[in-house]
Amino acid sequence: MAERTLWATLERVLANGLRCSCCTIVETRGSTPQKAGAAMLAFPDGTLAGTLGGGCVEAEVRRRALRSLTDGDDKPTLHTFLLDNDYGWDDGLICGGRMTILADPVNASDAAYFRQFNELAESGAGFTEVVALANNAAGEPPGSRHLVTQSGVLVASRPHAPVDAATLVAVARGQTRPGVQSGFAFLPVGSRVRLLIVGGGHVGQAVANLAADCDFDVWVVDDRESVVSEERFPRASRRLSGNFANTLSSLVSEVTPTTYCLIVTRGHNHDEEALFHLAPTSAGYVGMIGSQRKSRLILDDLLAKGISQEVLARVRTPVGLAIGSRTVPEIAVSIVAELIAHRNGATPPRSS
Repeated sequence: MAERTLWATLERVLANGLRCSCCTIVETRGSTPQKAGAAMLAFPDGTLAGTLGGGCVEAEVRRRALRSLTDGDDKPTLHTFLLDNDYGWDDGLICGGRMTILADPVNASDAAYFRQFNELAESGAGFTEVVALANNAAGEPPGSRHLVTQSGVLVASRPHAPVDAATLVAVARGQTRPGVQSGFAFLPVGSRVRLLIVGGGHVGQAVANLAADCDFDVWVVDDRESVVSEERFPRASRRLSGNFANTLSSLVSEVTPTTYCLIVTRGHNHDEEALFHLAPTSAGYVGMIGSQRKSRLILDDLLAKGISQEVLARVRTPVGLAIGSRTVPEIAVSIVAELIAHRNGATPPRSS
């Protein structure tokens, strides 16, 4: 995940006593190249890490951030950009939206706050960052930042604890999407999703690599030990081999709503066995590869075995977005795109 890498970079920078400007999109309206929560680091030498979407807006934020660093100004500032002719001329793309960006000069004294941010991001636990905007209801200085866990614990603030912590925490716990309330921007970071891939063949391997790039915590299961080797799945956090029925039976207690299950085994019977164990779980997503005919046969078999229609109705099969994919890499792209859409709360069209 690019964002997690960015926060790890920031933690290292501050631990080494260096300075930079942490620039974060805190609010958007209409069409914009990036959404709230996207961030970029601007360093005194002019280099950047991360992106706010490129183009003139990013260049202007960089210019203003570097000026603050050069002037020694340590006050956070909010910048609002209307994406019209002023900021769209360079590439001919005029989005027509509005972006508010916090440019926050940070140094070693801010290390504790961003260390806590990075620890939460690395743990995969969901949390929300709350940023005070201008004229907020509590009268906090614009750019004040707070971290609230999903369980409703305020774990860090910069520069000081919020004036009305109870209200802020209550609102933060209810946020699942970026938004603004009472002059505060709420930027939720969802729990990291575990992707359980059943089947370590060519498609499973390609999906695992791409899903890891997209910040899924990859687990892979196959009945062939050589297939789930570290060499083939170097980025999987767990690799399990053994009889599918026994292995999946031992795993179902660890399947939660933040677990996505993808069934891509080498055969019809293995797919059905895997779906039998995984469909009734609380998994946030269950998908199975295969043709419409194969999928229908398996679902009918499971219905006859006592798996309810309600349970089977939530199974995504055939899996993947309808992009006309043919090759293994294309199939992996279609599957991971669907997983991302589901994670982001979108409803993509089914493949055909």
